[in-house]
Amino acid sequence: MTSPPISEITDRARDIFRLVVEDYLTSGQPVGSKALAQHDGINLSPASIRSVLSELEQLGLLAAPHTSAGRMPTTHGLRMFVDGIMQVAEPSAEERAAIEQQLAQPGPIEEALEKTSSILSDISGAAGMVMVPKREPRLAQMRLVSLDERRALAVLVGEDGQVENRVLDIGSAASVGSLEEASNYISAHLAGRTLAESVAAMQHEISSGKSALDEASASLVEAGIAVWSEDTAKRPVLIVRGQANLLDESALGDLDRVRQLLDDLENKQSIAELLESAREAQSARIFIGSENRLFALSGSSVIASPYRDRDGKVVGVLGVIGPTRLNYARVVPIVDFTARSLGKRIG
Repeated sequence: MTSPPISEITDRARDIFRLVVEDYLTSGQPVGSKALAQHDGINLSPASIRSVLSELEQLGLLAAPHTSAGRMPTTHGLRMFVDGIMQVAEPSAEERAAIEQQLAQPGPIEEALEKTSSILSDISGAAGMVMVPKREPRLAQMRLVSLDERRALAVLVGEDGQVENRVLDIGSAASVGSLEEASNYISAHLAGRTLAESVAAMQHEISSGKSALDEASASLVEAGIAVWSEDTAKRPVLIVRGQANLLDESALGDLDRVRQLLDDLENKQSIAELLESAREAQSARIFIGSENRLFALSGSSVIASPYRDRDGKVVGVLGVIGPTRLNYARVVPIVDFTARSLGKRIG
């Protein structure tokens, strides 16, 4: 069913519709005429309100669950609300400070992405999601530092200044000279390349016997290649935090829907593809319930916003996922602000 333009609905119907949606988003429960009659500024009898509710239901904007005499917004109704009625509330100073403080902390970019997902979950009360950037950073150098007789620390430095550490099992004792030689060899092949490009170049030289490395140093290089190649392959396309938020008290009466939503989240590739469709958006995009086939059963909503690097290039998308009764007016600007803050962190 196609919803009528908001301009074609009478002021009275518009006011009643807005109150139904706002009350539903707050409580998660259908809203009845008696509750609506208690709102300030609604000078209508419950009978008159029921008449308006019936009109809105006929327009496909509201629905009456068989277990209740109250009304709740349909997917079409929620779309009309967020596109034509909703007034967003900017994040509070405390929320902005909390987001910026978390993302300003130093550390690997993966930690920043995980913090972002957790922040979105904590503030929205839903599950937070962050797509891991596809773009591989250009690398500057890699150093191997001895930890003990069987382990070394691989320190990888990107051209953007990002530093990541991994522990290598070197299998046997390695001299300081071997570690230094391997470090110099690796760094020479990293300069200006991505990790994948560097690995390919080093593997070719070692396998073809063209490298001037001795056996011990070559083994260290191969150990470094292995750990970083494995790490790259295992990096997730999507980081999700806060799934437990989806199991609140209001979900107990609709466990099938919540179970389906959790199943949807397990299929991270499909969720990532949905987020990918928001890459070209200038601000947050809202996906509501059955508008997207992925949520045809769970009836969930996603609020997503792209985040950009210092050059304005989109490197990923973040957002929240939860029931359709998300507090859109509050969550939308939080998602947008978090996207801008993460972009500053990534550089």
